[in-house]
Amino acid sequence: MSQLYDRVALIGLGLIASSLFWAMKRDGLAGEVVGYARSSETRATAREIGLCDRIYDTAVEAVEGADLVVLCVPVGAMDSVAREIAPALKQGATVTDVGSVKRAIVDAVAPHIPEGVHFVPSHPLAGTEHSGPRSGFAELFEDRWFLIVPVEGSDANAVDRIETLWQAMGSKTARMDADHHDLVLAVTSHAPHLIAYTMVGVADDLSRVTDSEVINYSAAGFRDFTRIAASDPTMWRDVFLNNKDATLEILGRFTEELFALQRAIRTEDGDMLHDYFTRTRAIRRGIVEAGQDTDAPNFGRSKS
Repeated sequence: MSQLYDRVALIGLGLIASSLFWAMKRDGLAGEVVGYARSSETRATAREIGLCDRIYDTAVEAVEGADLVVLCVPVGAMDSVAREIAPALKQGATVTDVGSVKRAIVDAVAPHIPEGVHFVPSHPLAGTEHSGPRSGFAELFEDRWFLIVPVEGSDANAVDRIETLWQAMGSKTARMDADHHDLVLAVTSHAPHLIAYTMVGVADDLSRVTDSEVINYSAAGFRDFTRIAASDPTMWRDVFLNNKDATLEILGRFTEELFALQRAIRTEDGDMLHDYFTRTRAIRRGIVEAGQDTDAPNFGRSKS
């Protein structure tokens, strides 16, 4: 794949931004990739590990002359960052983001985008429980979905170009509107994270009573919850505050399902439980068949 952008600016240097850098440099997709992070410690780390061709001490300096600007900051910081960089954006440049919610980001960023600059929100459905500039790796996006959320008036060429970039890094892509994105992600990501945080919180309370038994005797299911619940707390705080309606809707439905399962257990309705678990097992099979996980024993965990 040939170079798609002469200069790319990454604003925020965590897992996603660092993975974008390594993937773009690996595949020759950008001539120069520069970066900025609010924390001087993060900037120092980035310089130490060679993350980005150049690290700037201000966001304004980083975006000057950039053909593509990628906002990789928490959702709650999008408004202030967009406001800060707006006067320095190059005519014809594209601004995108990698946030986990879309309606709140569109509302926060779009009003600051100058005439002649293109705004194309996006969201990679890829990540790990790790964060920070050292956590990135070029293969993060391979065979994962990158959702593109054009806004009203989005330039078709800018949308096509950003989609080509994500595909060139190995991602599958799809386009959807912001509200539908937020509802889908409330089901597939946001509510599951909240449930994982809750379950680990319950276990934390229990562990005070049972000493270290909860940790020592954790089964695979609980280990998966703890992995999810280890995700970046600032990011997830902002996700829930900025996708409130969709998350509350899905949690309401979850509560109804939970009550139905409680009733089935209380009344010893084995048929209902068996049918329910059979249906949910089919969803798992579909995820594996779609290439979004592995059916290897123990979910592909290494034995080490």
